[in-house]
Amino acid sequence: MVKHRAYVCDACGYIYDPERGEPKNGIPPGTPFEDLPADYICPVCGRANVGKSGFRALEAASGRYRCLACGYIYDPERGEPKNGISPGTAFEDLPESYVCPVCGVYARVGKSAFVATE
Repeated sequence: MVKHRAYVCDACGYIYDPERGEPKNGIPPGTPFEDLPADYICPVCGRANVGKSGFRALEAASGRYRCLACGYIYDPERGEPKNGISPGTAFEDLPESYVCPVCGVYARVGKSAFVATE
């Protein structure tokens, strides 16, 4: 599976993660940013006058992911030893049953609610 780069809106910080896509907006998971329509605009701030040029590529090196619900950052360098996840464990290698250690206990917020971050 090819890993496509995520992009961040310079105006509001929204992160387009190609692995997630935007199914509610008709963009299926796995759609690279480059393949978005020319008239694509940020779904959060709607900067239509800027379009895709208002986004910049995220550096893929961090490997960190942010929970959309509470803002918790999963950092692979740190892992979650308290939860049995060793330092150095990539987000992609977490089990599908993984839940956010902050809000997941109550809301069952899982991996699908995380996006790549800087």
